[in-house]
Amino acid sequence: MRSDDTIFATASGHGRSAVSLIRISGDRSRFILETMAGGVPAPRRAVLRILRDPASGEPLDQALVLWMPGPGSFTGEDQAELHIHGGLATRAAVQRALNALEGCRAAEAGEFTRRAFLNGRMDLSRVEGLADLIDAETEAQRRQALFQLEGRLGHAAERWREEILQVLALLEACLDFSDEGDVPEDLETEITGRLARMRDDFHGVLENRSGERLREGLTVVLAGPPNAGKSTLLNALAQRDVAIVSPIAGTTRDVIEVHCDLGGLPVVIVDTAGLRDSTDPIEQEGVSRARARAQDADLVLWLMPPEGGEGEPPEARRLLKVATKVDVDRNRDDADLAISAATGAGLPDLMRMLEAEAQAVLGQGDAVLTRERHRRALERARDSVALALAMMSSAGPLELIAEEVRLAARAVGEITGRVDVEHVLDRLFSSFCIGK
Repeated sequence: MRSDDTIFATASGHGRSAVSLIRISGDRSRFILETMAGGVPAPRRAVLRILRDPASGEPLDQALVLWMPGPGSFTGEDQAELHIHGGLATRAAVQRALNALEGCRAAEAGEFTRRAFLNGRMDLSRVEGLADLIDAETEAQRRQALFQLEGRLGHAAERWREEILQVLALLEACLDFSDEGDVPEDLETEITGRLARMRDDFHGVLENRSGERLREGLTVVLAGPPNAGKSTLLNALAQRDVAIVSPIAGTTRDVIEVHCDLGGLPVVIVDTAGLRDSTDPIEQEGVSRARARAQDADLVLWLMPPEGGEGEPPEARRLLKVATKVDVDRNRDDADLAISAATGAGLPDLMRMLEAEAQAVLGQGDAVLTRERHRRALERARDSVALALAMMSSAGPLELIAEEVRLAARAVGEITGRVDVEHVLDRLFSSFCIGK
């Protein structure tokens, strides 16, 4: 991958469509417009042009053409956009013509956004917000991703970094006075106060895990004995046939997941194998997986059929007992909720309960951290600040205190990409769409 190449990619959906957008970025963007569109329009104004094959002069399509000179573009480079008709043959012909031009090639996944980061148009936290916005499936995920893209975490990280630099400046002043054998008390007091406030600020941000949980969704496991109605309930919640429903016990052997949007919050419903003793090795593996998923879930719905015999519920953080098949027999008074997935009885109450659970776990206010990477970096910064504060209290060496503060600054810098994060970049950008 050459960073000086001019890249192009389809930025709209694949398949047949009314309009298809091809993005171009790099030094030869102007040349491409002059060669294929007969000239360069005024910046950021769409004009209608005939696109021609540079090799043969043959017309390829009638398109809207835009020109966005750098550095005021998404990538920070010269950019162009071709809004062509969305037929497969038209798109292929335009891309062939672009690919035939010297120094022009198809973009790799996330390469446009990677160039925007490398050219200082976005920090790493905003790049991650953009990735989350593309992947958002619920309204809450969309809002959180948009806040991240707009710089909520980036601004916080920059504020923390500036505060750390202020502490480092004060420590340097103390080191200057240390040659005289006496450090002014007011400097020590100010450094200690700033470090304490910073530690408390980091701790408060780390306490709120709802941002990371919102990206993943609330996990709800359906557990119970065979034929308790787990697969029927999964289909009813998903409003489509996801799992096979059969009167034969042990139909479900593996874990089946369905992603749902409940009140704008993401919920993952997990159907599992019926819990019972079995000599079948395949069913034994399914039961083992079911117990493992139940143990890790935010909520387990323990389904209890009218015939009873459900045995002991699995270990779980939170478990609700749900009587099933109440259309067949309502004789269960030991359940938290009674439903019939076949007739829909009790399902509205179950949905309201799941929405309340999702709101309680995921809706704890606006979170600053949205990824485990952010959390690990801020934990390192907090630990370094706490150690520096402890050394200040015990009159430790100023040089070691300053080094811990520098480590905190480095950890905070990792959040926005102010330090070397190449391993993070490779993994992150590979998850982007081609053309983004």
